[in-house]
Amino acid sequence: MEIRDIPEPTPGPGQVKIKVMASGICGSDLHIQDSNIGIPVRTPVVTGHEFSGIVAEVGEGVTDWKPGDRVVSETAYAYCGKCEACREGWYNLCPERKTLGYWYNGIFTNYTIVPEGRVHHMPDNIDFVSAAMTEPLACVCHAVFDLTEIKPTDLVLVNGPGPMGLLTVMVVKSFGAKVLVSGTKVDAERLESAKELGADYICNIDETPLEECVNQLTGGYGVDVVMECSGNQYGINGALKVLKRRGYFTMIGMGKPEIPFYVTALNYREPHVTGSLGSRKASWEQALDLLARGKVKMDKIVSHKMPLAEWETAFNMFRAKEGVKFVLLPFEEDY
Repeated sequence: MEIRDIPEPTPGPGQVKIKVMASGICGSDLHIQDSNIGIPVRTPVVTGHEFSGIVAEVGEGVTDWKPGDRVVSETAYAYCGKCEACREGWYNLCPERKTLGYWYNGIFTNYTIVPEGRVHHMPDNIDFVSAAMTEPLACVCHAVFDLTEIKPTDLVLVNGPGPMGLLTVMVVKSFGAKVLVSGTKVDAERLESAKELGADYICNIDETPLEECVNQLTGGYGVDVVMECSGNQYGINGALKVLKRRGYFTMIGMGKPEIPFYVTALNYREPHVTGSLGSRKASWEQALDLLARGKVKMDKIVSHKMPLAEWETAFNMFRAKEGVKFVLLPFEEDY
């Protein structure tokens, strides 16, 4: 990965050109850098997919958007529209889906092009840096609202206090449920952030085993729900062991393609286990509503704002967990 000069793009029919105001670094961007992600990537490509911006120009036939509009955009740049998943509104699972920042030029740049149908208005009361986090928030909304059953009386384990985990804390708290966040000694600062964001309990598993924490809180019964955000094999297997019988286990974090898995938990506990991939239109509407109503506080998530030219420093710091969420700013006047 490197900084390159490329031609400024021009929108075609049905497309919107957006001036990128703020762009977030996602854990999947590190997977792209490491060449170990399962989503199709077409190189050379401008990476990045979490962003907010201002409409700079519209292509032929675009009537719903105009220059100056403050916007965010979905990442599912192209999908077939014909398969069963697409027809039922689950285009995030379309086998032909091609993604912004993977297959099509993304947002670690000054201007990007997206289809008009992927664009959403930013809430008036949200700044560009906060709005740039709409995409990961939409992914969390998909995982929570579409795939998991959570009741106000539940105890939900959020496994891993990274950016996705901290967003999950806030979304789950919007249900009124109790939240336990687990992490390691490396996550000490992030665990404190989780408390500030509403987590009822935290567990540093290097100090107290997760099973002990859960047993103290549930009398040995187990947590009702696990939102797995670590992508770590030990975190995944540890969380499965503390999930109650017939509980819900939803995987948000991305780990290695293959890991040892506590498969007998599926027999002994009959859990509802699902993965979670990306988001869909409803997820974006939910995310923007939560932002507009102040249910999610992005200022507690974004720890670093840096110029785009310092991308490599930001990537390395993010990889080393030296902070929480990193936002790159393409234009000099914005930092």
